[in-house]
Amino acid sequence: MRSDGFFAAFGAAPSFVLNAFFALYFLASVYVYISLVRQIGARTSVSAGEPTKTFGLPEAILAGALILFLLVSISASASRPSVELSARNLLANLLFTMFVVLFIMTFLQLRGFDLSSLAGFFKIGFVRALSTGTILLLAAYPLILLANTITQRLLGSDSSKQNIVEVFSGSHTIEQRILIIIFAVAIAPVVEEFLFRFFLYGVIKRYLGSFLGIIVNAVLFAAAHTHFPSFVPLFVLGSCFTIAYEWSGSILVAMTMHSLFNSVTLIVLAFPELISQ
Repeated sequence: MRSDGFFAAFGAAPSFVLNAFFALYFLASVYVYISLVRQIGARTSVSAGEPTKTFGLPEAILAGALILFLLVSISASASRPSVELSARNLLANLLFTMFVVLFIMTFLQLRGFDLSSLAGFFKIGFVRALSTGTILLLAAYPLILLANTITQRLLGSDSSKQNIVEVFSGSHTIEQRILIIIFAVAIAPVVEEFLFRFFLYGVIKRYLGSFLGIIVNAVLFAAAHTHFPSFVPLFVLGSCFTIAYEWSGSILVAMTMHSLFNSVTLIVLAFPELISQ
């Protein structure tokens, strides 16, 4: 046997092992989320006759107004693609979104809803929510990366980045980066999960059911980011968040997944040389 052939085979072995590992990783990811969906379906059919306080017509009207506002904002962003997001705009959007969240919370409390119980804040402990969210996010990554790879193949690898990603990558002051980190890791996961998973999904699920609710909610979540090249990966990401919330019964799991995902994204942006592959 020739030595060059031996070393070529030796060099190909790690690549084969790595590809086999990622193939198994992807299959495990698909299996996990299919299992969760099946458990959700079985649980829904069993508890269909159980009387529970759910969102009604007033919440549906409020959700419709919120969806209409999102659609108008998406249309405005599409018609003005040259508008750049700045730290000041980011802060203004944050304050407005928090106002919307506080308004919805007050509205639901006046309607007699127990938000802590309905969102499952105390259904599981923080440590369990953190561990569950971490595991489900790890299981979601192959699906997200596959969606991102397909999108890049179709649109080109040089497609534009989301505005907030460009702001973080182009920021030159530590204050601006700290503001973005706080927003992305601590505030956005709480605000977005409350709006999309707890409220909008809760209303949509009430009238369309769990499966259509997951799809419609993921579409709204992806479209709200107003970045067409990221629509499919964000759709997959939003679906995983909603499935995790519906399966666990606690919004803390989805918030944990969202926060961890944003944290990993910022680490990759801040230290691209460490994760170049």
